[in-house]
Amino acid sequence: MGQKKLKVVAVAGSVNRPSKTWALVEQILHTLAEAHPIQARVVELGAIAPHLGSAVYRSHLNAIAEAEISAIESADMLIVASPVYRGSYSGLFKHLFDFVGQDALVDRPVLLAAAGGSQRHSLVIDHQLRPLFSFFRALTLPVGVYAIDADFSGYEITDQALLDRIALSVEKSFPFLPNRAALPEVIGL
Repeated sequence: MGQKKLKVVAVAGSVNRPSKTWALVEQILHTLAEAHPIQARVVELGAIAPHLGSAVYRSHLNAIAEAEISAIESADMLIVASPVYRGSYSGLFKHLFDFVGQDALVDRPVLLAAAGGSQRHSLVIDHQLRPLFSFFRALTLPVGVYAIDADFSGYEITDQALLDRIALSVEKSFPFLPNRAALPEVIGL
């Protein structure tokens, strides 16, 4: 009998595809999948943006946007990545989470990630993303991942230090995940 697959929902907070945020999400998912069986779903902000922008209340969402919000709420683990716009996540990114139920993410492990042009915005994880998910009483994982333009060649991560940081963030998430007894101790840095 194999391990139960962990239901992981990743939110790619960029409205563009391809993007460095997308590449970051894909690498985190790949690294996690190498360590543990997962059932992954990516919520693509750019794809649902037209369905979010005109909604004021959750009851205004169409079936497409509602399905993505429900996926976020029912995940065993979230990976949330945002590009940095003027020192924070975008308003549309925040608007997406405005529709998530206030109690839907209680104690849910959330791996936080962000991509910015330079190191100047590296505190976005602790000063912007972590407080957002603290409101939901989610369990923000101890190691976040921040990437800069220089870490990429096109839309591929080429910086070994960033790849190591991703591996560390995944490894440090294990004690906080459901069914942790079945998880490996180390994924090998």
